[in-house]
Amino acid sequence: MALLNFKRRTDPVDTPSPNVEAFLKDYSIEVMPRTAEKVEDFRSLLPEGTRVYIAHIDGTPIDDMVATARRLAADGFNVMPHFPARIIKDEATLADWIARYQGEAGVRQALLLAGGVAQPVGTFDSSMQLLETGLFDKAGFTRLHVAGHPEGNRDIDPDGSMKNVDQALQWKQKFSETTDAQMAIATQFAFDAKPIIKWADDLAAAGITLPIHIGIAGPAKLQTLIKFAIACGVGPSLKVLQKRAMDVSKLLLPYEPTEVITALADHKAANPGFNIESCHFFPLGGIKTNAQWAIDNGGVSTVPAAASQG
Repeated sequence: MALLNFKRRTDPVDTPSPNVEAFLKDYSIEVMPRTAEKVEDFRSLLPEGTRVYIAHIDGTPIDDMVATARRLAADGFNVMPHFPARIIKDEATLADWIARYQGEAGVRQALLLAGGVAQPVGTFDSSMQLLETGLFDKAGFTRLHVAGHPEGNRDIDPDGSMKNVDQALQWKQKFSETTDAQMAIATQFAFDAKPIIKWADDLAAAGITLPIHIGIAGPAKLQTLIKFAIACGVGPSLKVLQKRAMDVSKLLLPYEPTEVITALADHKAANPGFNIESCHFFPLGGIKTNAQWAIDNGGVSTVPAAASQG
């Protein structure tokens, strides 16, 4: 079975799959300050109240992060900035970021993660340490998301196992029972539904009941996907992309996430208790391209805010 859909872009779906429509309801999407600057009007692209993550890449000034959060909040979106532990100097810096996001943009949601730098700049090394400060609960955050890795993470488990990432999720599961905030797992992107389903089922069997917001790579050129997959440490999916890249005819065709989302949506419809709660897009081929794919495939679930008011 093909893991990727390499068909050329087609016209918008006349009658969206009911399962896909349901699966895309309340999807989230990720931006960075520099990519957000290129979007003139988010309300013409995203549904009302969409959760928009703001990725905090090392070197991005906090001023730019807060300004992006303020703009998105003013447009009526639920803003969820990243808090990467390894680029936060100390507890005072963390408290300052929280205060600024809240005071200037009304932020009450956060994604906590270790961060992609090798050496911490200060006292924090993991998202668990950020949670342990109690600062998010003290500030009244209503939602805290943590990272998940369906294909593992070599930075955390150099031996290729899932031991450390699974132990971390067990710790976060226990923490979720002590915080007033709603918690969920937001994952790295992957391309094949079967391993994703197995991973999610294995978590549930291990007693990890945090809802999963599954990471999906949005429409993009294959070359772009390979670049990001290498940078993000994607595992088995990278081999799939490399194999496809050897076929010149497929190299020139765009990837769209139709197959993996359809498979996950159908599985969710057949198994209502399945612990993948929603879809989180990484718009690797551009925010506008990703949003348009969602609009074309999601029916009423993905109608942009501006259109729904018109």
